[in-house]
Amino acid sequence: MTPDRRQELLAAGALSAAVLFWAGNAVVGRGVVGEIPPVALSFWRWVFALLLLLPLAWPHLGRSLPAIRQHVVVLTILGVLSAGLYNTLLYGAAVTTTAVNISLISATMPVVIAFVAWISATERLTRRQALGLAIALPGVVTIIAQGSLERLLSLTLAPGDLLMLVAITSWALYSVVLRRNPLGLHPVVLLTSLVALALPFIFVIYMIEIAAGVTFTPKLSHAPAFVYVAIFPSILSYLGWNYGVQMIGPGKSGMFLYLMPLFTAALALPLLGERLHGYHAVGATLILLGLYLATWGSRPRA
Repeated sequence: MTPDRRQELLAAGALSAAVLFWAGNAVVGRGVVGEIPPVALSFWRWVFALLLLLPLAWPHLGRSLPAIRQHVVVLTILGVLSAGLYNTLLYGAAVTTTAVNISLISATMPVVIAFVAWISATERLTRRQALGLAIALPGVVTIIAQGSLERLLSLTLAPGDLLMLVAITSWALYSVVLRRNPLGLHPVVLLTSLVALALPFIFVIYMIEIAAGVTFTPKLSHAPAFVYVAIFPSILSYLGWNYGVQMIGPGKSGMFLYLMPLFTAALALPLLGERLHGYHAVGATLILLGLYLATWGSRPRA
């Protein structure tokens, strides 16, 4: 196995794990959206994540401070685009739109990432990637629409749908800016910096939410949800995603987001008691075929 192929496989594993943990975030989120306001969930998620990250980043902070000061503007932009905007908007969208609509709009994210990477000259879109995108997208739609054209056509737009469009654009910009700016920071230091710089932005929105009278009473039953969202989709997913983007680029990395509905369905089977259907198999086949076509072969030129 060549070093490039080994690097691609490691990136694929990291990206797959990242998407798996984000799928778990969607499943866990179903049980708390009605109890915990969206901005509160986002704020406390990242507060707890930062508390866990600081001891891990501390040994590397001393030699990283000059680079952090040098790139503080880029780091702030990255933090606001990811932890600040994307996650907060995602939780906010869940209040006014359906999980089906969120999944359907999120399914366009690989296309948006590839498009932003292409127009910014960060990464060229190969024919193989375009073919993979074209094959995988119907697979995602098949799962979301449960194999029913009538169900797909009956979907209606809500305010949360607009929030999701802004959210996926924010994530696409984050992925491209991350690729275009090799900051030379330790992965944990990079993530810690992004979270620390994004939290003031989220805090301001959190104060606006509280001022509007949207509050919640913490309960012991909320603890498992906060532990999960602070560790897995916040820390491990971001480390995996950042590694994948830096290794194989935003376009190829974005293709792995097509695994989201597949992983969500797989997790919902044991955790929510949902059943597998034929459309799951059809959708999964198209997603995996598209992912294979788009990611197999030579790495794109940045």
